[in-house]
Amino acid sequence: MKSIGMVSLGCPKNLVDSEVMMGVLRRHGFQLTSDPEHADVVVVNTCGFIDTAKQESIDTILEMAELKKSGSLEKLIVAGCLVERYRNDLQREIPEIDAVLGTSQLEQIAEACSDPASFGRQENSNAGRDAITYLYSDQTPRVLATAPHSAYIKISEGCDRPCTFCVIPEMRGHFRSRSPESILREVAQLGAAGTREVVLIAQESTLYGSDLGLRHGLADLLDRMAEAGDVDWIRFLYAYPTTASDQLFEVMSRHESLCNYLDVPLQHASRDVLKRMKRPGDRGYYEKLLERARSIVPDIAIRTTFIVGFPGETDADFDELVGFVRGAEFDRMGVFTYSDEEGTDAFLLDGKVDPAVAAERRDILMAIQRAISRDRNQSHVGSIVDVMMEGRSEETDLLLQGRMRSQAPEIDGIVLVNELLDDERVPDDGEIVRVEITEAHEYDLVGRLI
Repeated sequence: MKSIGMVSLGCPKNLVDSEVMMGVLRRHGFQLTSDPEHADVVVVNTCGFIDTAKQESIDTILEMAELKKSGSLEKLIVAGCLVERYRNDLQREIPEIDAVLGTSQLEQIAEACSDPASFGRQENSNAGRDAITYLYSDQTPRVLATAPHSAYIKISEGCDRPCTFCVIPEMRGHFRSRSPESILREVAQLGAAGTREVVLIAQESTLYGSDLGLRHGLADLLDRMAEAGDVDWIRFLYAYPTTASDQLFEVMSRHESLCNYLDVPLQHASRDVLKRMKRPGDRGYYEKLLERARSIVPDIAIRTTFIVGFPGETDADFDELVGFVRGAEFDRMGVFTYSDEEGTDAFLLDGKVDPAVAAERRDILMAIQRAISRDRNQSHVGSIVDVMMEGRSEETDLLLQGRMRSQAPEIDGIVLVNELLDDERVPDDGEIVRVEITEAHEYDLVGRLI
């Protein structure tokens, strides 16, 4: 049986898609390898969100195409978001591609790998959002690509928001939720297999269940999940500011297993910029949202992202954003410069901001946030916290590393442990231990096991 190499690019939602494809392939008897150079077939699961992600996807495809030209690779399959945007262009410009699969074709991966020629190069126009309907379930096979103790669970797919900078609806289709029962069964399956943390993801997690007629879909789901007790830590990512409800915060405050962590991409604080983005709210609304969250969940860690350099963003708009960031004191923050994406409404807007100006604005915001993050981390010094251990430090074998409840995998800082227990036992990956925080840096913390 042929060996398949999976290269997964982009966000955790894309990673889940790759895990599903690997599960389907394994169910059909294929061997999986992490080394493309030793694979018979390589599948590149692409990201197509912004220019940098698109370029990484294209560069990776071209790298795999070189392996095929050299004779070490038999077939090259390209899947995912970039296919939904540029299906025909990819096949025309890169003839080494043997087959393409869009985001609704994940479970056809075995067919594509078995016989790419008959699967076809699909010389047709992109399907469009109405035709993108795939949604995996607890019955769908998956092979986790993350460490066994932590796993992502996709609770919904697609998006109906009109954000002018975003192409996700065209790549992922309309918003659609999995049933609560399917999600709960998947959590139970993962917990029984040794997973200790689940991270719920979606394009907009706080809208979960609205299409199923559920009034407080995410809050009720989290409540049931915590009551079931199948895993130790539960967190969710990508809240939307107008659907992050008090009911949700109240559920978070009631259950120890629900990580007090809110990832809410706000994108900007200027009313004018938000209006051009077709995003709801303004600085005042966001300040009240943060106040409510911190009032109901006093120890909540809040992460956000902003876009600078959006068309029409003036110095005054940026100054308002700076003032908001200084006052909000986010625990974590990411800043992106605007990416001008064809096919979006923003692509047609005038008032484009010089990329150098956008980059300068990003650097200013991140400098402010580094100081805030350092101060907020400093407040942890002397405290004793639960840390989920994740093995040796990526920088040195002399240190261990792990994460607090307030640190999401891959995107946030870590806790470095430089002193072991008296018996010098190294905690297992996924083990939750007590750590006294002794040092604070801009993003990471240092502590000792107690």
